[in-house]
Parts: sequence; C-alpha cells; structure tokens
Amino acid sequence: MKLSYVTDSLGHLPFEEMLDAAAELGIDTLEMTTGGWSPAPHLNLDELLQSSDKRREFAEALEKRNMTLCALNCSGNPLDPGDLGREHREVTEKTMELAGLLGIKKVIMMSGLPAGSPEDKTPNWITYTVSWPPVLKEILTYQWEEVAVPYWKKLVKKAESCGVEKIALENFSSQLVYNPETLFRLRNAVGPIVGLNLDPSHLLWMGADPIIAARELGEAIHHVHGKDVRIERQVAAVNGVLETKEVTDTANRAWNYVAVGCGQDLQWWKEFFSVVKMMGYDSEVSLEMEDLTMSPEAGIRTSIKALKQTISQ
Repeated sequence: MKLSYVTDSLGHLPFEEMLDAAAELGIDTLEMTTGGWSPAPHLNLDELLQSSDKRREFAEALEKRNMTLCALNCSGNPLDPGDLGREHREVTEKTMELAGLLGIKKVIMMSGLPAGSPEDKTPNWITYTVSWPPVLKEILTYQWEEVAVPYWKKLVKKAESCGVEKIALENFSSQLVYNPETLFRLRNAVGPIVGLNLDPSHLLWMGADPIIAARELGEAIHHVHGKDVRIERQVAAVNGVLETKEVTDTANRAWNYVAVGCGQDLQWWKEFFSVVKMMGYDSEVSLEMEDLTMSPEAGIRTSIKALKQTISQ
C-alpha cells in the first residue's frame, strides 16, 4: 500500500504552495476534492473541464514535483431533495467527466441521504427501526427503493461512460451508506463498481471494529482513509457516543477526530493495514487530517509519522 494525502487540511495554502508543502513532508500521491461538502481549495472543477490548457498546467505542476493524483473526491449529498442536492449531483457528474479527461479511475464520494418522503424538504437519517413507530420502516423503503437505487443506477452508467472503474463511498454518518451492510445493499443493487472508502474513524465511534469489517468487505474495499478517532471516555461513559456538539467543542464532545496514533495505538494500525492488505487491497491510503486539537501542520506530521510506521508495504 502507498501513502496518499487529502489536500484539504492545507486548504489555507494556494495550489502550488500546497504541493511544495506536501513534497517537503515526503508525500508524492494526492487525493483532491472537486466540490460538494468541500470548497475544493486546490482545484477549479469548471475551469479544468473547460480548458485543456488549464488541465495541462495542472498536470505539469504535479509532474514537476514527481507527484501523482490517485483519486478525485466529490463527497456531498446528491440525494438531498433541494437545491443542495441539485448542486451536488452536478458536481458529481462533472467530477466523473474530469476523471475521464485526467485519466483518473477512482472517485471518492458519499452515498447521499434522501428526505423521508416526496413531501419532505430535509434529509432524514434513520438509525433505529425495530417495530415502532412503523413510519421509520416506510421511510427507509422510500429512501432506498424510490430514490437511492434509481439514482445510483444512472450514476454508475455515467461513471462507466467516463472510464471510472471504482466509486468508493465513505462510510460516513448521516448517509444512507454508513457501514459495510448498507454498502453491500447498494452494491448488490447497482454493481461492483461501487465499493467502500474504508474510513476506520467513523466505524470506531459507531461501535464497530474496522479490522473485522475489513474482513467482511474483502474485494469491496475500493479505497482507504487514514483517519483516527478518540472516544473521550469520561464524556462517552455518561452520555454515550451520539454527539450533536460542534466539532470545534473538542473538550466537551464524546469523541473527536484526532491525528493518526492519537486514538488507536500503532499496534492497532499495523493490524488494521495488515488485514486490509490480506483482503486484497494494495492501493492508496489517504491521510485525511481533521484533528482540531493541534495545528494542521502538526497533525499532518504526526499522522504521516504514524502511517509510515504502520502501512503494510
């Protein structure tokens, strides 16, 4: 496997300065955002689509530093019922087109989350349905069968027409696909081009074991994010891990995203990567640094040091 880097945590730097900073950190492979939830600080999607000259300049900036682009990331909510959904669907389709123009075979994104009915205006994440109230099961049926599967069947055709070979869905909260089981539900409906962007941080705070999850996923692992989380035991023991406080309120949250190695120890990461590779994944591990307890540069350095010691070669 090979260390990569999601460039947004250096979003305060212009494109070429970011490339220089990444090179100084020993990074030569990048995952870059095109829009959606991200402001895409280092890539102008429309500009690159419209201008071959801009695409050439973009490629030359990477080549000059012996860097490669392993994936484009357009994570957002393409299933939102309002203007946001239309915007994110447009970004997603354009991202597939840009991937085709740049020769990128892998796109990272999220499944999206629909509203609870045709009349609703707000996405609805259903995380509990046993037998009561019955409407929860009805919402899930609507979200999957009437919204998600039809959209994804069309998107898969679009991706394939652009030469994209893998769509890796991040197992993020407030998305219809947030764990291996929901990934397989969508994958079985629309095809194996859809797999998981296995991000252990989200599975950890939800109470899952990413190492065992990797075994279950097997060839459905399409990408991996190197991202850690720490359960803040004193808070979680009282309130549980369902958390609505702002991510900036780190001292009072039940869990926080942290630099790699500041949540799970290095032995855990060694086992995780060993199992991921054993399951057949031998591609990029993209550092996604969202630790708000330290500066971006400190978090990146800490994470790179940990990842270089633990990624299975």
